Amino acid sequence: VGPYVLVTPNETRRKQLKQIAKKELDDLEQWKKEHKPGPITLVPQRLGGNKSEAQVRQNQQMILIQSKYQKKRKREEYVKAKKADEDAEILKKKAVQREKAERLEVKKRQEEIQRREMLLEDQMYKTNELLNRLDVGLPKSDSCQIANPGPESTAWKRSHVYKQALREDENRRLEEMKQEQQRKAELMKLKQKQEDEIRTRALKNEQRSCLQSLFIFYCTLRVNNAFLDRLQNKIQPNNTYHPEYIG
Repeated sequence: VGPYVLVTPNETRRKQLKQIAKKELDDLEQWKKEHKPGPITLVPQRLGGNKSEAQVRQNQQMILIQSKYQKKRKREEYVKAKKADEDAEILKKKAVQREKAERLEVKKRQEEIQRREMLLEDQMYKTNELLNRLDVGLPKSDSCQIANPGPESTAWKRSHVYKQALREDENRRLEEMKQEQQRKAELMKLKQKQEDEIRTRALKNEQRSCLQSLFIFYCTLRVNNAFLDRLQNKIQPNNTYHPEYIG
């Protein structure tokens, strides 16, 4: 242990500080006693409302029934909106798929028409070549010497008429397919309208049944409250409680 210096406390100074602290504590207690709050004086008055217990119970039950009905209605509206969104999405997807199918069908028909036209052109070319060969009197194997075909032959006219008939037939089929698609679209709209009417009618019937059940529940609660009031009056005949005021 190293060297250190011990300083003795000043007893006089210590006593003075203790006396000052004690005096301040006494002054604080005296101030608290002097500023102590007095008793509270209130004018007597009747507490509670001017409605009877039965009316208060009835109001509380009506508020509870209205809150339940509002929650149920909000839930039904949410379910209905969600169902409508899902139906719209399904109809949109069906329309897209229908449009793709129609485009594919039109493309197939156009390819078939082009293939038939190419086949008819090739057949017409072979027929004209054969007729020219027969007219000129050349052999069948010599087909390279024919540079310019002859005038229109009867076979070429028949092929042209047949080709035009095929085109008219294809146009008629395309027109019939368009009309069929329009009829299907009208039937789909009519079916959707009927489903909406059925759904609306079912929702109205459900709301009507809900109101009937709420009315029955309200009547049952009134009967139960009246029975409880009569039972309470029988149990406490000498009670000074007035049912027309609630505390």
